[in-house]
Amino acid sequence: MKAVVIRTFGDPEGLEVIDMPVPVPAPGQVRIVTEAIGVGGVDAVIRRGELAAYGFRAGHLLGSEIAGSVTAVGEGVDASWIGQRVWAFTGLSGGYAEQAVASVDDVLPLPHGLTGTDAVALGGSGVVAHFALERARFAPGETVLVRGAAGSIGITAVQLAARNGAGAVAVTTSSAERGARLKELGATHVLNRSGEGGQDAPAGFDVVIDVVGGPQLPLFLDRLNSNGRYVAVGVVGGQPPADFGMRLMDAFRRSLSFATFSSDTVPGPDRQAVRSSQFADAALGDLRTVVHEVLALDQAAPAHRKMDAGEVFGRVVLVP
Repeated sequence: MKAVVIRTFGDPEGLEVIDMPVPVPAPGQVRIVTEAIGVGGVDAVIRRGELAAYGFRAGHLLGSEIAGSVTAVGEGVDASWIGQRVWAFTGLSGGYAEQAVASVDDVLPLPHGLTGTDAVALGGSGVVAHFALERARFAPGETVLVRGAAGSIGITAVQLAARNGAGAVAVTTSSAERGARLKELGATHVLNRSGEGGQDAPAGFDVVIDVVGGPQLPLFLDRLNSNGRYVAVGVVGGQPPADFGMRLMDAFRRSLSFATFSSDTVPGPDRQAVRSSQFADAALGDLRTVVHEVLALDQAAPAHRKMDAGEVFGRVVLVP
């Protein structure tokens, strides 16, 4: 089967299409013929070599989120899974391939009316957006800023904040066009990447959901209201300054909170329950997914170049 691995870490040109043996499901796993593969921000971070300390090595098979049909099951898995169309989380490896394996606990049947491309645009990111707002103790009437809202996590966070009664939903993005699209999804104010602009935008926010991180993170800590909560869900813009916590200490009397969030810390059944509900909403059109572009599997390198250039609104999806 065809698969995409990291030949050399760094630029997208380091990705390589190779032939690999078809994987055999281990006990507790299923094998899936992929029809859609999500290209996520974490894939780009791994490819750049920024997570080398976690043991990623040359030859790593990228991809964590797929949709397709189950063709085989491992020992201990009910054979009724065979033939079902599913979404699956493959961990931090294995998705960029014509066939992949996943733990049956990380597999979810797709509802009628939800395409594979929509499923991989929502399955991982929607859960992060949901629980990040929960971690921030978001309440109706509060003001929310979603930093880096043009990706699939941000797009879902905007919708969830809006439909749950936010007093205002501001976003940072790179262009007026993207801002207009985010307003269609529920944003009320559009700021530039530095947090400036936005006619009548709130001066401060009760909640900040940050996908970006990077050197400007401290500027957005300054935008928190008293008792404000800041939740970092990604570092697609790089690591923040080592001393960013000084901003919190300097504002000690305002009782600010900063947290990181990874969906890995949420129990699997809770993740799956939220994901199932979001899939049902998306199938009915009550929660929108945004697919930027669908490319062939062997176009993984161009897909990553688009992400690195900041051209992607929503999610790029690969298909075998």
